Amino acid sequence: MTILKRLRCRRLAILALAATAGIAAALWLLVSLPGPGGREEPVTVHIPRGTPFGQIVSLLDRNGLARSRILLRVMGFVTNASLRVKAGEYEFTRAMPPREILRKLVEGDVKKHPVVVPEGFTVRKIAARLAAEGLVEEKEFLRLAGDRRLLADLNIPAPNAEGFLFPDTYIFDREMDAAAIMKKMAAQFRVKVTAEMTDKAGEQGLSLVQWVTLASIIEKETGLKSEMPLVAAVFRNRLKNKMPLQSDPTVIYGIENFDGNLTRRHLERQNPYNSYLNRGLPPGPICSPGLDALRAALNPAPVKYLYFVSRNDGSHHFSETLPEHSRAVRKYQINRKSRGN
Repeated sequence: MTILKRLRCRRLAILALAATAGIAAALWLLVSLPGPGGREEPVTVHIPRGTPFGQIVSLLDRNGLARSRILLRVMGFVTNASLRVKAGEYEFTRAMPPREILRKLVEGDVKKHPVVVPEGFTVRKIAARLAAEGLVEEKEFLRLAGDRRLLADLNIPAPNAEGFLFPDTYIFDREMDAAAIMKKMAAQFRVKVTAEMTDKAGEQGLSLVQWVTLASIIEKETGLKSEMPLVAAVFRNRLKNKMPLQSDPTVIYGIENFDGNLTRRHLERQNPYNSYLNRGLPPGPICSPGLDALRAALNPAPVKYLYFVSRNDGSHHFSETLPEHSRAVRKYQINRKSRGN
């Protein structure tokens, strides 16, 4: 090859490289510029499992998120993103550059749903809250809460998940099914409840279910952390003295479709959770207790209280004897109702 031909070939190669670099730079610029809408309002898009990349591009385009279907297709194949997109619910804005859209799809940066499960929530309330967020079917969640195989997998030694779905703030996404959500909550229980705590419960003659049951009653009886050891003392003293716990929240838990009005008829009606008629602890927890209630159940205050009554300000009056308790009931309940009438 002559020197002249070599120079021409080199010149063509340089031009080809320059053209390729120019095209790549243009594509990079296009995928880095803001989207067609230029607005920051969130746009939610759900991509089902197994959706082909071409359909994903069309879905993005229908939601006003694609500058060009061809551009997204080309970039998807050039970067191999078309084979790495993860299913899920995504949140974009129309101002988002195509490059950022592809990044979210490839990394599985799905929309997060924070859910707060407060202390004292029952499984039914948890199911209702998750269903309100569109994360589960309420009936399916409740069914799984009593599924023996799932409970065994979750290491829950009870016939129901009640009390073992730890109250906390969770981050879920719509790709998680009801079983996965329940698994995450049950795992959090095992994280928060230490081996030292379970060992201490055993040393006190309480099985895990009995301990959580007692803690759940404490949780329902008072909203004051400072009172929890006192409430725990009352119930531990009653159990020791073979006295019925006489806890209204346990009775309420056993009433189907409770309307908010606890009557004497309810207290006289037999059900496994009626702690007025049945001695000892009810058959299982009545809610999800928090750490304060769980700790209080293991560390009752060193007092001889056997009774307590609401002061109607969120706190309670505690008594050792029935006459003292009766006076407190007249002071805080009966006389108050008389004044109200």
